[in-house]
Amino acid sequence: MEVKILKPEERNYTYSQSQQISMQTGCIGHLRADMDASGEGFFSSWDDFRKDLKTQEFKDEFDELINELRRDGGFLKSRTTLAKYCNAHPEASFGKDVLGNEREFGVRINTEQYAYMMRLNPHKGEYNLYCYCYRKDWLDSHLEKASKGIRFIDSSYNELFRIKDGEKIIVTTSWDEKSEYTCRYIDEYHTEIGNNLYHICEFAERMENNKATYEPKEKPLPDMCYSVLPSSGELIVINQSEQGYRLYTHQFADRETNREMCSQMNKNLGVSKAQEAAMLAGSMFGWSCPAANPKSYDGNGNPIKSKEKDRGDAR
Repeated sequence: MEVKILKPEERNYTYSQSQQISMQTGCIGHLRADMDASGEGFFSSWDDFRKDLKTQEFKDEFDELINELRRDGGFLKSRTTLAKYCNAHPEASFGKDVLGNEREFGVRINTEQYAYMMRLNPHKGEYNLYCYCYRKDWLDSHLEKASKGIRFIDSSYNELFRIKDGEKIIVTTSWDEKSEYTCRYIDEYHTEIGNNLYHICEFAERMENNKATYEPKEKPLPDMCYSVLPSSGELIVINQSEQGYRLYTHQFADRETNREMCSQMNKNLGVSKAQEAAMLAGSMFGWSCPAANPKSYDGNGNPIKSKEKDRGDAR
């Protein structure tokens, strides 16, 4: 078996998912366990999801895996052992809670056919283990597709922005009421927004009919992106927080072709036009300037003009 630290995008899969996502990822079920007040016990319960995937082969392997982790040297031997393992792997932390404590840590155990996504909690009085079991090939296929991000479009299918699986959007109603919704990737054309499943065009049409707007909760800058140098039309690569840029290896004959290639490559990275504009400004004028904030641009990457106070008709 292969033990890995969970990647941030994998952490969602250590919690119960919607039926749609659980079906797509081949979730077999999950185990929940605590180590008793003594820290030496192991009281567990199992919840099925896909009984048709719970083969005898899976059951034998899962029993062997848990037993192996409960033996000497395994991080489930006791709560003390679990705490030492978590403290030795701070990169596995899900982050600090509101009290500033690191309570949850994540590991992934791969075998030939299955992926075991474990959420570990070394604290007394809480469940110390949640283990969600998946068909590895199904889960990895879903994760690869989800890595492209969730598309948000207008009713004409123009892409407005993308967010990562599990991030939030803010919907603003026509009467200026704001609501946050967590979004989950289903496929290229469908997403879960809050508790509802939408085709991306259906969501766009509904928002437009209701005169509502939607945007990412946060618009952070990407690690890198492509852009076109305003002075020469050359294709360039920009890395976040680095001053300046470097020329892309392959240049094309004219500015228009470079712009087309730039837009396509940024789209593949999930970088919006507003983010590209902010990255270009940051690389040229400094990362602390207002122009290095994607919120300074509209969906097409054009600067948003500040609203001036109406002075009335001066004539």
